[in-house]
Amino acid sequence: MKNFFILILLSSSVFTFSQTFDKQIEKMTNANEKQVIEWRHWFHENAELSNREFKTADRITSILREIGYEPQTGVAKTGVVAVLKGGKPGPVVALRADIDGLPVKERVDIPWASKQLGEYNGEEVPVMHACGHDTHLSILLGVAKMLWEIKDQVPGTVKFIFQPAEEGAPPGEEGGAELMIKEGVLKNPDVDAIFGLHIDTFVPVGILQCRPEGIYAASNSFRIDIKGRQTHGSAPWFGTDPIVTAAQIINNLQTVVSRNAELTKAPAVVTVGAIHGGNRSNIIPEDLYMLGTIRTLDPDMREMVFRRVREVVTKTAESNNAEANITIDKGSPVTYNDPKLYDQMLPSLMRIAGEGKYEVMRPITGAEDFSYFQKEIPGLYFQIGGSPLGKDPKSIADHHTPDFYVDDAGMMLGMKAMMGLTLDYLVNN
Repeated sequence: MKNFFILILLSSSVFTFSQTFDKQIEKMTNANEKQVIEWRHWFHENAELSNREFKTADRITSILREIGYEPQTGVAKTGVVAVLKGGKPGPVVALRADIDGLPVKERVDIPWASKQLGEYNGEEVPVMHACGHDTHLSILLGVAKMLWEIKDQVPGTVKFIFQPAEEGAPPGEEGGAELMIKEGVLKNPDVDAIFGLHIDTFVPVGILQCRPEGIYAASNSFRIDIKGRQTHGSAPWFGTDPIVTAAQIINNLQTVVSRNAELTKAPAVVTVGAIHGGNRSNIIPEDLYMLGTIRTLDPDMREMVFRRVREVVTKTAESNNAEANITIDKGSPVTYNDPKLYDQMLPSLMRIAGEGKYEVMRPITGAEDFSYFQKEIPGLYFQIGGSPLGKDPKSIADHHTPDFYVDDAGMMLGMKAMMGLTLDYLVNN
């Protein structure tokens, strides 16, 4: 009976503690909203590509130092890490935000649109935050600022991870979450759990989404090199056409999912996103290459897709008297929310979102290298809405496109969620 009353007392104190923090979080979020939006606009206007986030890292470092942190720079090339030691003992929580942009030319009519240029695959390209990473890192800076203001009340340690190259390091380079882990970002102090978020342009502002287990797909990039025999375009019978071969391969690859994958078990995607070959209308080229991506949510299906893609590529090329080689990178694993951590934090997610604002989402075939952190320690990844309220869903542009746009207002729930999850985890553990 004595232990029962102690348990009731502890549960009551935790509840009161969380409710007190909720009020503080609401007040601090409102007070910091303008600043976080200003940060977001600057990062958006100054977008940089993966492993080239030099200005971005400098600005993050400068802001953290102004707050009072002593950040570590140059982690995984351009990453920034800061640590807050709370005024009370407790566990260690990591919060992660990605910081890189994409080789996309912005078409959104906003005063802070990106006009930046970068180099990708040896070519000069426009650069845009076409996936919301500018909001992610601004949210995390806001959380770092708010936690610093109440650090004496924080029961534990918080590690802030500003990660480069989530979209993938340039060819021949290491980068992203995998390199950060390799360099010890989850050590010294050892991290007990990690939280991360993604803003979604199709989800209305104010909605918070999550699910246990697989939330985002495993991602694997591939390259197909096709070798034919060059000839004049007027006499194709003297050569071997790699372009016709490529066209047949692209069509045949669609059967891997539609005819080989058990889609009632889990979704899968095989996409060819680039094809490069030839330089004149009247020359059949010697060779060409194609780039693509494979997305899977089931490990067995992943291996089946790999096998069938290789068979389709090589056999189709053989049928055209051409040669084809395919390489599939090791990619990133499924973004997997630890079920025990999810169960523990579900009441927090629902409380933070508010009545009717929390949704259990379906898994999606987008990918996230946050999955590497989750392979090492329990991790929870969730989504917040970025679509302006009342916007026609048919008019919304997808991620990684020139018209991608998310509303500043979506970041406020992101800050509340990161703050609430962090403090609830530290208090309850």
